Amino acid sequence: QVQLVEAGGGLVQAGGSLRLSCAASGSIFNINTMGWYRQAPGKQRELVASITSDGSTNYVDSVKGRFTISRDNAKKTVDLQMNSLKPEDTAVYYCTLVYYAKAKYVYWGQGTQVTVSS
Repeated sequence: QVQLVEAGGGLVQAGGSLRLSCAASGSIFNINTMGWYRQAPGKQRELVASITSDGSTNYVDSVKGRFTISRDNAKKTVDLQMNSLKPEDTAVYYCTLVYYAKAKYVYWGQGTQVTVSS
């Protein structure tokens, strides 16, 4: 059974930084995509950033230039460095892992709250 455990959320003032970390445990297919979604109150969950096992990254336009996603394949971890945070970044952030092995497998973390005060 795959589990994703997140850490690093919290409260920060606008302009500040936070780093989110996610560690995966269990049997995971080596070729996979890890990423971070977020969901703000009253809004749909959106993909913030993703990174494939070969290092290709993707970001939502609103965080480009401010957030950086990285991963350590050996440790099965993915991090999200968030700089120049804005109040609109306030949301619950979820770590996710996706891989294909005859079927699509999608796993989610429990979520971590990020609050940016103005």
